[in-house]
This record gives sequence, C-alpha cells and structure tokens, in this order.
Amino acid sequence: MTTIYKKIFYLVCLIGGVAGSFQSCDSDATEKLPDVVSYNFDIRPILSDKCSACHGPDANKREAGLRMDDPESAFKALKENPGAHALVAGKPELSQAFLRISSSDTALMMPPPSSNLKLSQYEIDLIEKWIKQGAKYEKHWAFVAPVKPELPKVEQKEWPRNEIDHFILQKMEQKGMTPNEEADKERLLKRICLDITGLPPTLEMMDSFAADKSVDAYEKMVDRLLKDPAYGEKMSLHWLDLARYADSHGYQDDGYRTQWPWRDWVIHAFNENMHYDDFVTWQLAGDLLPNSTKEQLLATGFNRNHKITEEGGVIPEEYRVMYVTDRNDLFGKGLLGVTLECAHCHDHKYDPFSQKEYYQMFAFFNNVKEVGIESVIGGPETYAKKPLMEISNEDAKTVLDFINKPDTNRLIVSVMGDLDTIRPTHVLQRGEYDAPGEVVEPGTPSAILPFNPEYPKNRLGLAKWLFDKKNPLTARVYVNILWQEFFGRGIVKTSGDFGMQGELPSHPALLDWLAVDFMEHDWDIKRLVKQMVTSATYRQSAVISEEKLATDPENVFLARGSRYRIPAEFIRDLVLASSGLLNKTIGGPSVKPYQPAGLWEGATSGRGLLSVYNQDHGAALYRRGMYTLIKRTVPPPTMAIFDASNRDMCEVKRLKTNTPLQALVMMNDPTVLEASRVLAARLLQEKTDAREKISTAFRLIVCREPGEREVEVLTSYYNKQLKTIEDNSAEKMLSIGEHPVNEKADKKTLAAMMRVISTIYNLEETIMKS
Repeated sequence: MTTIYKKIFYLVCLIGGVAGSFQSCDSDATEKLPDVVSYNFDIRPILSDKCSACHGPDANKREAGLRMDDPESAFKALKENPGAHALVAGKPELSQAFLRISSSDTALMMPPPSSNLKLSQYEIDLIEKWIKQGAKYEKHWAFVAPVKPELPKVEQKEWPRNEIDHFILQKMEQKGMTPNEEADKERLLKRICLDITGLPPTLEMMDSFAADKSVDAYEKMVDRLLKDPAYGEKMSLHWLDLARYADSHGYQDDGYRTQWPWRDWVIHAFNENMHYDDFVTWQLAGDLLPNSTKEQLLATGFNRNHKITEEGGVIPEEYRVMYVTDRNDLFGKGLLGVTLECAHCHDHKYDPFSQKEYYQMFAFFNNVKEVGIESVIGGPETYAKKPLMEISNEDAKTVLDFINKPDTNRLIVSVMGDLDTIRPTHVLQRGEYDAPGEVVEPGTPSAILPFNPEYPKNRLGLAKWLFDKKNPLTARVYVNILWQEFFGRGIVKTSGDFGMQGELPSHPALLDWLAVDFMEHDWDIKRLVKQMVTSATYRQSAVISEEKLATDPENVFLARGSRYRIPAEFIRDLVLASSGLLNKTIGGPSVKPYQPAGLWEGATSGRGLLSVYNQDHGAALYRRGMYTLIKRTVPPPTMAIFDASNRDMCEVKRLKTNTPLQALVMMNDPTVLEASRVLAARLLQEKTDAREKISTAFRLIVCREPGEREVEVLTSYYNKQLKTIEDNSAEKMLSIGEHPVNEKADKKTLAAMMRVISTIYNLEETIMKS
C-alpha cells in the first residue's frame, strides 16, 4: 500500500471510528419448552431438516413407505410392522418415531448415524410433548390463505404511528426490549432518500427539511420523494434482479440484446403506480389480454429475459426446454416464493410438490412460438429473438412515449406469443429433455391452491390463479420482498423460500396483516411503501447498545433502525450525484462506463458486438448504475464486487459481503476519483475558506453536518497535502477521468482538495444506510 493510501486508510479509521469487536453470546440456560407445541412453528422444522429426506414427499427416496409430513401415513400401521405405528396420539411410549429418535442403540436410532444428522435433546423433548398433546398436524403456514388479525395490544401505547408498529412493539415487549428513539432529521432524510429514490438528498432538501418544524414535515418529504421520477428507477432495481434482466443473451458467445425498452417500461410502471396485480398480469400474459395493446405486449418481455443460445451445434429442443424451465422456476421463486425447481427431476424432497405438478406448471409456459436456436451471433437482426415486437419512432412518441429511443435505427424486443396449436407437455423423466413420459395439462400445485377450472388454461389463467384472493402466497411473498427492501431483511428471511426448508416468519401476524391489507387496497404498491417508511419502526435510530447487540445481533425484532450498505448501483449513484456529475436521463440503451482493460477480451469467443469493450464517452459516463450494460459472462466488475446480481437467474435477495476489494474499489475506481476531482473544483470556485468547503463536501457526501473534530482532521489533512504534494503527483491525479480540468485552476490546491474528498467518499458511513 502506498504512503498516501496508508494515510487515507488512517484518516478513514479516525473519522469513522474503529469498529468494536463483536461476540456471539451463547446462552447456557436450557431452553424452555412452549406451553402448547405448534406443529408449524416447532415440529415441522425438525421433521423437514432431520426426517424429510427419507420420510418426505419424494416417493422415489422414501424409506419404509413412511411419510412423516403426512398425518395419514404417520398414524397408520407401519408397512414393515403392522402391529406398530410411527405416531400414536397422546402416547409417545407407543410411537415408534419417538422411540427411534430417543434410542441410544445405533441399530435403531433415527436419523441413522450414517446420515450425520442428530436431534438435540430439546428437539426430542419437543416431539415428545407434541405427541402427548395429541400430535396435531397443521397445513404448512405459508400454504394457508392469510387472515387479517386484530391489532395486538401493547403497553407503550404512545409509540405506534401506524398498524405496523403494534405488531413490532408487541414482539419487542414479549422479548423485554424497548424501541430506540427516532433518528435525527439528517440521518432520517438520508435514509428515506436512499430508500425511495436511491439518491442522496441535495443541500436544498437538507436545509428545507431541517427548517420545516411542522408535525407532518416527514410525511411531506415522503410524498415529495414518491413523486420523484427517480422513485421508479430505485424500485425497478429489485424487479430487474427478479426478472434476470441483462443486456446480453448469455452462454459462450453472449451476444448483445436490445431488451432495454422492457426495463424502461418497468420504471414507467412503478412511477405510474401500476398496481401489483396488473403489473404482474401484463408481464405474464399481456399478449393474451383482450384487445392487447403494444404496451401490454412489451411488458411480456419479462419472460424473455432468460439466457438464449446463439452457438452453432446445439440441440434446439434441449435449449427450448431450458428456456421454458427458466420461466417456470422464476414463477416459483420470484412470484410464489417456493423452490419449485427442486421438483424438476423428481418429487420435491421437502415441499408437497410432485414432479407431475412441476410439469403441469411448466405447461403454461410451454406453448411459446419459439425455437431453441434461432440464429448464431450476428448483427442487429439478432438483438431480439422471435416472437418479437418492433418499436417504431412513432410508437416512441405516442403509445410508448416512456421509451427513450435515442436514434432512428430499428429497435426490436423479445416478447411472448403463443402457437396457434397446443404443444403437448410431458413429464420429463429425470428432467431430461429427450425422456418424455406422461402427458400433462396445465395445472397448479394442489398444496398451494388447486387451479380453478373456470380459468383459461393459459398464462392469463395462471395470472388469475396467482391473484386469486385464496392464493396464500402471492401477497405474502411480495410484501416480504418490499419489507426486505426497506428493512434489509424480510419478515421471512429466506425470501425465495416460503416452503418447509425456509425460515419461519419473525412476525407472522404482521406478515398476514400486511398481505391482506395489500390485497384489500387493490395491490397498491406506493401505499404499501408509504406505510412502511412512515412507521415508527422504520424511523428509529440505528444506534445500537451493547445489550441490544447481545440480545438481537441481526435486528430480527427491529428494536433499532436497520443499518447496512446500500446496493452496488446506488453507491455509484451517490458518488455521481454528490459530485454534481450525475446524468439524470431516464431510460434508453445501457451504457459502458470506465472498466479495467481486457476483461471482455479475455473471456470471449471473438464474435459479436460485445467481444471488445468500447467504453462510452461524454454524458453516458455519468448515468445511474442501473443503466450500466450487463454482459452476463463478464458482469460489471465494480458492481459485482459490491454484490450486484449477474442476472443469470432469478434473484430475490442479494448477498451482503464485506471484503477488502470493496475498499480498494472506493479508493481506486476512476469514477470515484473523477467525482472527487470535479467536486473539489466546484468547491474551490466558491468564495469560502477551506473549512467551509470541506464541511459542504461532507454534507453532500455523508448527508449530515460534520462534527468539529471531523472538520479539524480533514482540514489538517488538506493543509498537509498542500505543503507536501508534488507537481507530477498532482498532475497524475488530475488526469483521471474524462471530465475536463479547468486549466486555470491551481493544480496543487485542486489535488489536495481532491484527496480530502476522496477520503470522505471512503468513509464507511458514506455508503451505509443508517
């Protein structure tokens, strides 16, 4: 590490504070058994983890003909011992399942030692008590339609601001916890700006919000942000991950595709507050709606975002089946929150989905008028695959005026369109495309909700089934995804798995209340967002006491504000916006900003538009992160380092990692360094002293007034740099980035201020939501 970066690192640590060491506290106390043992919340997780692999839904792997997840099987006489039963209600001493799990004889013990699975004594005691209480089974909680519960009673009656807070506070009080005080206005403003628009607040917003002493100042700011066009951009990001949107076809050749008009439509839909039922129905079946419009057809690009091969020599049917599989799996994970893909080759091992039901769902997507390979990699005619739509210049001015079409070139987009006849769907044995078995018709898993025979057996019928008020998953899953967006963690932590192997909801009554309320208010997304961000729960300070850290390290019970790093795209946006470089143009073709040389060239077949990275110039360099071109085989490196999706598959929850590479990006990325230079030049033109310039930079970047000590450290660093920086070093620093340098500026002064601003960008607090 060079001397200058050692100094920057030291300053970052000094200003940001040295993180304390964290310890996990394991309680030595024996966990107390609940008074009433719940099958769903106490027993099912044990059976799913320890028993279902051999005694679960998968008939091919089932041992002794016994299903422990099915009461009919569990209570009937054992196949190998007709005089015995796995379970006898009220009598653990006669229940073979209990006798086997509590046995110390390795010949009898279950699970067998060879499985490397073992029940704890607490789990054994829990099962014993459950059997004593009658061994009552319940349908899996997520497969029962939600019912709106009454608001729970709380002791601290003055704290709740809306219904959400009653549920959160009740759980806190049960755990002996108290909520944090409300965050200060500066941090609260940064939080809502990043969460609603993905951009930091401007100085004008900070000043006006601080000056507004009215009781509804916060709500007025929320309403202002919800009307900002940047809201649609911010909200689109999670949907682009879910829909695996990218700018290339994938696979080895990974040629360019023009699917960006669909992305522009998603931004438009969020800004127009299209309600969730219409938003998804258009994407699933816009082409099948009566008198379908061009906009509805464009929306169906959702199901054509999957990878498509352009390699010669492939087997077309193999790849066509892969495309249909991708759509089916996305529907399961993204819209239903279940691991439907696990039933592709065999019955699901944990959830009640048979392989036959998987292919019944598959049948809805199996009638698209497509082929496995339409063309090898080529020119503009290959940028979309049939079925496709062409967007004319007239369309972009009238019915599709939200599309930012920059030129008069032909623009084509892959969309959905079905065959005139029905393509037969078979259960594929072992999931192999060339091993067709039983013919099946479109249908849905009966454990979720049987398919209504009155619905058409096509994608439009599937959309109607999805938004049937009796469907137990649709509203819960999307409410949970949005909760994850604003609180950092879903009420169900495993947001893509509401099944038996998924985590139980931390606040099940709240999840049900929100799901039913969402449906009752016509699936209104903006209303739901406002409910969340105006709650007292959301508005809490993120300050954490040692006691709360020990009691609830992951903030499951939300007795403090959520604190976590903002997504990769918004880190870029924050840097560009705070420096004044951000190009706020919405939509249009994706762009190619600065990137290390040779990455694309080192991983290419040598064919197609994306074989060589030709960086953009001018205003295109300063677009928001969501417009960065995503080549699937070589995704944008700086964003990948900050855990952005490569968009290979449906992703409903990004990883959150913390690595040294992330620090190196912030210290060396040309965008950050250029932004530091541009902001420094802007501030040096102001007729203020160095302390004021540094304070202004701190406010623009960190979004709060700096403390006296922080200003002193940074000013001292600035003065030191003025004295020590060498001419050639300053020249080299100022040459980074394409934005022109003012030739009249004093280069040493500019370089010194640039280093100070770069240091502020490198503070942990800068890229944290807190």
